[in-house]
Amino acid sequence: MECEFATINSNKDEIKEIFDNTKTIAIIGCSPDSSKASNKVAVYLKNVGFKIVPVYPKEDEILGEKVYRSLGDIPFKVDMVDIFRKPEVIDKVVDEAIKRGDVDTIWTQLGLVNNDAAKKAKKAGMKVVQNNCTKIEHAAIY
Repeated sequence: MECEFATINSNKDEIKEIFDNTKTIAIIGCSPDSSKASNKVAVYLKNVGFKIVPVYPKEDEILGEKVYRSLGDIPFKVDMVDIFRKPEVIDKVVDEAIKRGDVDTIWTQLGLVNNDAAKKAKKAGMKVVQNNCTKIEHAAIY
């Protein structure tokens, strides 16, 4: 699949506002492997005070947190969905977020863009950040 250019994205002021209003972050594709970017970002976000919720197909616990198999399985409010999965999976994740009805922000990590999914999320009232790292952006602001 060819890499898309993000045509839908939040600016720096909106990103700060997102962080200011976010408490709980579901990390889709949060690996138990400490050498993986998803794990390093999860550690950072947890250490700066966010509640992280790992979503991963295996494991019962990652970084001391209960692991859920899907976004739909999480039984409490999720403010942000931070995606570490291939662009073709982002559509499905956005559909799950829309179905939940409580997600404020869809965030795709560096190199991950799906403009169709982003449009769908925006239309459903969510903020969207694509092709950015939560760790890098948060560290740059705070």
